[in-house]
Amino acid sequence: MNTPSQKITVVGAGAIGGLIAARLARVGIAVSVLARGAHLDAIRRDGLAVVEGEARYTVAVNATDNAASLGAQDLVFICLKGQALAQAAASLAPLVGPHTHIVSAMNGVPWWFLHAFGGAHANGRLEAVDPGGAVSAALPPAQASGCVVHLSSSISGPGVIRKGKGNELIVGEGSPHMAARAREARDLLVRAGFDVTAAAPIQVDIWAKLWGNMTMNPISALTRSSADVILDDPLTAGLVSAVMAEARAIGEALGIRLALTIDERNAITRKLGAFKTSMLQDVEAGRALEVEALVGAPYELAQRVGIAAPSLGMLYGLARQLDANLEAARAARP
Repeated sequence: MNTPSQKITVVGAGAIGGLIAARLARVGIAVSVLARGAHLDAIRRDGLAVVEGEARYTVAVNATDNAASLGAQDLVFICLKGQALAQAAASLAPLVGPHTHIVSAMNGVPWWFLHAFGGAHANGRLEAVDPGGAVSAALPPAQASGCVVHLSSSISGPGVIRKGKGNELIVGEGSPHMAARAREARDLLVRAGFDVTAAAPIQVDIWAKLWGNMTMNPISALTRSSADVILDDPLTAGLVSAVMAEARAIGEALGIRLALTIDERNAITRKLGAFKTSMLQDVEAGRALEVEALVGAPYELAQRVGIAAPSLGMLYGLARQLDANLEAARAARP
């Protein structure tokens, strides 16, 4: 059990955040969640439910949409999409005190990615995911570490999370003065039933996962195609390989060495079959897209390190226009 004084909040009780919160609560670890809308209403009324295979369980968590009501926390999991975090960052500041450990479990490049990393580019700020420095101001990079998620999960209804395949979380060690706190976070996640490994630096694992996401997500969103169709077409498969080659060069300029070849990485994607990426699902639902975290920040890094990335730039431009068009359509609805 965590001590009565230990305060833990999960920001974003969606597919991943909801699963983390529910599993923590299920083993007796007190946790609060920040949620909104019908999802928040259902959690308050009925609890947070998780379906795993044939099993279903429901836990009680302290659910709110007001970070200020919770105050400074010991541990904060950030489980929002990048675009949502940029909008919500200022409202999250009340959660963070001088000793708060922040763990981001997000797709793509996080706001703290260059903190103490990247050689000559260390401690730089990425405008794509930290516009105007608003995220860093609320969530100091020196207090953050990363969590790379290798499992599938979805919201099947308000207050209900459905876990899919996989169970692995890779958690970084963070800055030296947060190393002990990072170990505590990993221990909590192990108690909650996840398969947890440690990584230093976590940026390598983030880039390795991004290597597939930065191609399949935007291309699927633009074409409305599943991943197998993209890889079966020689022209779209060629674009995938071109972007991945540029991304490998960008990573190497930052000190990241990827173990797999492009063909080996795409073979892993092929094993997943005819799946819809998260960005394609967002397009079909008319939601905002994770453009900046998945392709905008990598393109900004390419410019930062002096790597030509014309294919990545083209993909970023197209995905950015698609996102803008979806936003305009949402704004035009009565």
